[in-house]
Amino acid sequence: MSTVAPGFDFFAVGELPAPNLSTDEVTAIVAAEWGLDVVLEPLGSQQDQNFVARARDAAALPLGVVKITNPAFTATELAAQDAAAERIAAAWPELRVATTTSTDGDGTVAGTGPRPGPRSIVAETSEGPLAMRLLSFLDGGTLTGDAHLAPAAVARLGELAAKSSLALAGLEHPGLERVLQWDPRFADRVVALLAPHHPDPARRERLVAAAESAWATVAGLADELPQQAVHLDLTDDNVVCRAEGGRRLPDGMIDFGDVTRSWAVAELAITISSVLHHAGAEPASVLPAVRAFHELRPLSASEVAALWPLVVLRGAVLVVSGEHQVQLDGGANAYAAAGLDREWRIFEQACSVPADVMTAVIADALGLASGAERSATTASSTPSPGASSGDPLRLDVSVFADAVDGGAWQDGEALEERLALDALDAGAPAAWLPRGAPRLTASRTLAPVSPATVPIGVDVWYAETQRLEASEHLEIDGAAQDADGVWIVPARTRIRARLGRAGAPHLVRPEYAAGWLAVTLDPAPMLELEADAGAGAGAGAGAETIAGARASTAGGKALLDRRSAAFAEVQEHYYDAPPQVERGWREHLADTGGRVYLDMVNNVTPLGHGHLGVAAAVNRQLRRLNTNSRFNYEAVVEFSERLAGLVPEPLDTVFLVNSGSEATDLAIRVALAATGRRDVVSVLEAYHGWTYASDAVSTSTADNPNALETRPDWVHAVEAPNSFRGRYRGSDATRYAPEAAARIRELAAAGRPPAAFIAETFYGNAGGIPLPDGYLAEVYAAVREAGGLAIADEVQAGYGRLGDWFWGFEQQGVVPDVVAVAKAMGNGHPLGAVITTREIAATFRSQGYFFSSTGGSPASSVAGLAVLDAYAADGLQGHAAEIGRQLKQDLEELATRHPLIGAVHGLGLYLGVEFVRDHETLEPATEETRAICDRLLELGVVMQPTGDHQNVLKTKPPLCIEAGSADFFVEMLDRVLTEGW
Repeated sequence: MSTVAPGFDFFAVGELPAPNLSTDEVTAIVAAEWGLDVVLEPLGSQQDQNFVARARDAAALPLGVVKITNPAFTATELAAQDAAAERIAAAWPELRVATTTSTDGDGTVAGTGPRPGPRSIVAETSEGPLAMRLLSFLDGGTLTGDAHLAPAAVARLGELAAKSSLALAGLEHPGLERVLQWDPRFADRVVALLAPHHPDPARRERLVAAAESAWATVAGLADELPQQAVHLDLTDDNVVCRAEGGRRLPDGMIDFGDVTRSWAVAELAITISSVLHHAGAEPASVLPAVRAFHELRPLSASEVAALWPLVVLRGAVLVVSGEHQVQLDGGANAYAAAGLDREWRIFEQACSVPADVMTAVIADALGLASGAERSATTASSTPSPGASSGDPLRLDVSVFADAVDGGAWQDGEALEERLALDALDAGAPAAWLPRGAPRLTASRTLAPVSPATVPIGVDVWYAETQRLEASEHLEIDGAAQDADGVWIVPARTRIRARLGRAGAPHLVRPEYAAGWLAVTLDPAPMLELEADAGAGAGAGAGAETIAGARASTAGGKALLDRRSAAFAEVQEHYYDAPPQVERGWREHLADTGGRVYLDMVNNVTPLGHGHLGVAAAVNRQLRRLNTNSRFNYEAVVEFSERLAGLVPEPLDTVFLVNSGSEATDLAIRVALAATGRRDVVSVLEAYHGWTYASDAVSTSTADNPNALETRPDWVHAVEAPNSFRGRYRGSDATRYAPEAAARIRELAAAGRPPAAFIAETFYGNAGGIPLPDGYLAEVYAAVREAGGLAIADEVQAGYGRLGDWFWGFEQQGVVPDVVAVAKAMGNGHPLGAVITTREIAATFRSQGYFFSSTGGSPASSVAGLAVLDAYAADGLQGHAAEIGRQLKQDLEELATRHPLIGAVHGLGLYLGVEFVRDHETLEPATEETRAICDRLLELGVVMQPTGDHQNVLKTKPPLCIEAGSADFFVEMLDRVLTEGW
C-alpha cells in the first residue's frame, strides 16, 4: 500500500520537531510582512506552532490565527490545504471554514492598513525559512477538553465529516500526495516504527497486539475502500461551535494541515475517535455521528466493516505518536504532553468492545446487515434424553413479566432460580431463559450507565442429569466435561450455555446486544430447547424480544411513531427520545432494556411505583364490585370520613372526583354557586388544570404560551408572589399580599366583588417557592371581607409532601373555605377531592345534582384508603421532612460550587433547583436546564424543567425515596454540572 509522494514522507523524515519561535520574533515578522501591530497568544499544536493574533489597540475579535508550519511540509502541500478549505467553504456556505486571509489593499483592521496580497509567506526566522500564514479566526471555541459531548454534538461532528467528505470527493491536487503518520493507510508502519519508543512495556504490548489485529481486518478490505481527498483531522479540537439549545454545537472547521488522499471512511473514523476521551463517552456514544454521516454520505458494507478497526488503529497511532513527540521535543511540547492521557483513553475505549462486535452494532444502527452474523449450522450437539417428559418451560423475567412483582427483580438470580425450580417441581423436564431477551432481574437499582441485562446465551435447569455431546463452539458454565469431552449437567442446577464465541460474556449491555448477538449463535436448538417458543406458564404475554431490546436502546422510536399516529399530538411526552418505560418500583422506573432510572418528578405516586398494598386493594375491590357513588357502599363513606378528618374545622364535607383539574374546576363552581358571583382572582404564573374553569384561572405561560391573552373577563390575576425573581424580593416580598388585597378591594368597589381567590398554597409551578409569610392570611381576609371564598389548591403541595405540614395552608397558618386536592390521593389511581364546609357544599344544590362516575367508585375509594393506610404505616410525612432537609442541604452545597445554580427552593420533598446565567440579572438558563435534564436521563435520573422560564428542576420524587437514591441524584447532578451536558 505504498504511495509515491512528492511531498512530505513521514518515514523518510523520521523526526518532526515542531517550530519553537518566541512570541516577540513572530510579532516582529507579522508587523514587517503584513503591516499588522498585534498581540499574540500561543495555541497548542503537536507538529506546528500557532498563535491567536489580536490588534494591539482593539478589543474586538482576533484578526486571525498565525500558523507556522513545520518545515518538513512543502509549498505544494500548503496550497492543497488552502484548496481544500476553499472547496468546503464553497460547497457548504452555511459552514464556517478557516481559510487563509487575504486583502486587496483597501481594507483596514482596527485602524491598521495591512499590506495587499495573501497572508501567506515564507519568513526568515531564527530557525531558518518557515512558512507562515494568517488564517481566518472563527469564534465560538472548539470542543477541546474532556467535557461531556451530548448526542446532538456528536451527531453534528458526523455531519461535518460527511460534508467534508462530499466536498472533497472530486478534489485533485499534487499536494495531496504525501505520507502522513496520521493517514490510516500507513498505520501499521507507524505503530511498528514508534511503538518501541513507548516507555511502558505492558501498554506497548497491548498497542502492538491491538494494532496488528485491526490492521489484519483493514488490509483484507483495503481494495474495496474508496480513496479521495480528506481533511483527516476533523476532531473535537478542530471544529468551532455555536450555542444552540443550551449546548455548544459544532458548525465549522479549522486546521487543514493534515489534508491528504486516503480512504474516504478515514474521515469518519478519525472524527468519531475524538469523541471517545470525553466524559462519559464509550464506543456506543459515537453512533449519532455514524448515523449522521451515513445519512448524508452512505457507507458501503466494506466501509462499515473497516470503520471500527480504523478507530482502533487511530487510537494506537495517537498513543505511540504522542509519546514519541514528547520525547522528541525533550518535554518542551506542553500540548503533546497534555494529550497523553487523553490519547490513551481513546485507545482504551476503542478496544473496550471487540471490533467485530462494534462493527455489528454500527451495522445494526444503520439498518444494514452486519456481515458478522453466523449460521447455527456451524456446530451441532445432542443432549441425552432425561427421564422427564413434556416440553421445556421458557421463563420470562423481562420488564413485562407478571412473575416479577413489585421490586422482586432486585432478588436477581434468586428469583430466576425460584421460578425455574417451581417449573421443575410442576413436571417440566427443563426450565430455561432465552437469549436476547433483556432481564429485569439482571438490572442494578441505580447506576450512571446501563447494566448488562441481555444474555447472548441461554440459562437452563434440567430436571434430570444430562450428558451433552461436546462441541468446540459450545461453552457451558456450571457443568463439567468427562474424559471424552462430554458435558455432564447436574440435575436442577443452572447452566449457562453460549455458542460460537469463546470467552464471550454471558450478559451484555443493551447498547451492544445487537453486536454480540450477531457474532454468536443461539445454543437453544442444540439443547433441544425451542429458540422461538412462546413464554411458558406464569410468563408475561408481552415477553421482550431481541427486536424489542434493540428498539429500547434507540429510545423506543417505533412505539413513539405509533403513539404519534394514534395519540393527540398536544398530549406531549417527556424527552425528544424517551426510553420505553414499562415497570416501576418505589422511586425507580425500568425500561424495556432493563435500565433502571431514578424518578425525581413523580409527585403522583407518593408511595412509589408498583405499590403492592394499593394494587391488592384495588384488585380485590374490582373482583367484588365497581360502580358509581350513587350506590350505597361502605368504602366511599369511610374514605370521605377519613379525608374530612385530615382537615381542620369547619371543613367537614367531601366531593370526590377523578383528577386535580376536576377538583379545581369543581372548587371554582362551588364558590360561584355559594356566592352567586362570577369573578375569580388568581395568581400569575400558576397552573390549576385543563378543564374550562381550571384552565381559565391558570396563567402559566409554560403550560400555555397564550395564557395571559386568553383569560376570560371574569378572571383577574394578581402578581406572582415570587420572592426570588419577582418584582419584590427577599424581605420586600411582604409587599405582595397588601397589593393583592388592594386589588380585591378595587374589584369590590367597582361592583365586581370576587366569588373566590384561588392560589396554590405553596408556589409549586414556579419551582417550589414558599409564599411570603402572612400572604394567604392577608389575601384570604380581603376576599372574605368582600364576601368571597378562599380556595386552596393543594393538588401538588398537599398530602404531606412539605414534610413538616400535611397541607400547604398549614405552613401559612390559615384555614381555607374550599380545598382542592388530587395527585397523591390515589398513588396513580385517578382520584381527586374537594373538601369544604357542609353549608358551602349545600349551596351547590342550585346547580342540580353532582356525582363522578369513578371519582367516588368503590375501587377509587379503596385506593384512597390504601394510600392513607400506607402513609400512616410508613411514616411518609416524617420521611419527607427528614429526606427533604438533607436533600435541600446537599443541593445548596452544590450551589456553592456551581454558579449556574441561582437558588434551591422549597420544603420537604417539594423542591426546585433554579438555574440562572447571571446572579445579578437572574437571566434564566432555560436552554441549559433542558439540556441538563437530557444528560441526567443518560445517567439514570428522570428530571424535568418547570416554571414559566422552564429553568427550574422539578424535584418532587415519590415520598418513599430512600436516602441513597437522593444521594444518587445529587451525585449525578454534580457530575452533569462538572462534566457538561
